[in-house]
Amino acid sequence: MAKLFIKQAEQYAAARPSYPTKLFEYLASKTPCHDLAWDVGAGSGQASRWLAGIYKNVIATDTSSKQLEFAARLPNVRYEITPPTMSSSEIEKLVAPESSVDLVTVAQALHWFDLTNFYSNVKHVLKKPDGVIAAWCYTNPEVNAAVDKVFQRFYDEKLGPHWDKARRLVEDGYRGIEFPFEKVDNDESTESQSLPIRFVTEKEMVYEEYMTYLRSSSAYQTAKEKGLELLTTEMEGKFADSWKEDGKEKKVVRFPIHLLIGRVGEDRV
Repeated sequence: MAKLFIKQAEQYAAARPSYPTKLFEYLASKTPCHDLAWDVGAGSGQASRWLAGIYKNVIATDTSSKQLEFAARLPNVRYEITPPTMSSSEIEKLVAPESSVDLVTVAQALHWFDLTNFYSNVKHVLKKPDGVIAAWCYTNPEVNAAVDKVFQRFYDEKLGPHWDKARRLVEDGYRGIEFPFEKVDNDESTESQSLPIRFVTEKEMVYEEYMTYLRSSSAYQTAKEKGLELLTTEMEGKFADSWKEDGKEKKVVRFPIHLLIGRVGEDRV
């Protein structure tokens, strides 16, 4: 997975959206203690920065050193390069001791993981019974009718053949991914909604920023490595024309977020 993002690590850090305050407020409300959070697949630290403002300490890990180079350096965040799979002893050495973590987060990365190994590690480090795991993905950007029409054609006809099969789980909003954890509670905020729970994040973009976002995708980079330029002059022209249609240079781009959240519980030790 890490290899897919090495070459566009700087683009990824610049173009990818952050996440809404409401999401992290919701997560914080589900953990009784705010001592330690583990941000897995941290990338360039979009989620780690938010967690650092809530939790006393954050451990942010990734298999890509290149991605972590672009993460903000904060006094209560420790960045760690980790192998794709780890034993319990490796987890305790590189991440945290058993039953010491309040919250594990995975932002836009769970679909790349060896889930059997990862979930075993999560159950090892989370506090029992109150430790929480939260994993979310965001789906395709929404701008306006004109831009979205061009994007959908580009996504279906150009990007489609080059996505890794794991990326299909994102298209489904994580509805089809294994998630063997207990519901966090039975209050109204979760009782009225089935998993995944939905949030929305927004990012203001000018045209070039939007195009940088498209180029940062793994499918675009995979095609490029094969010698294929998906954003041809014709395709870029269609995007440029659609962007100009409403006369606004800067636009609010919306990304729907799909959240899975659960607790280890007493019987998951």
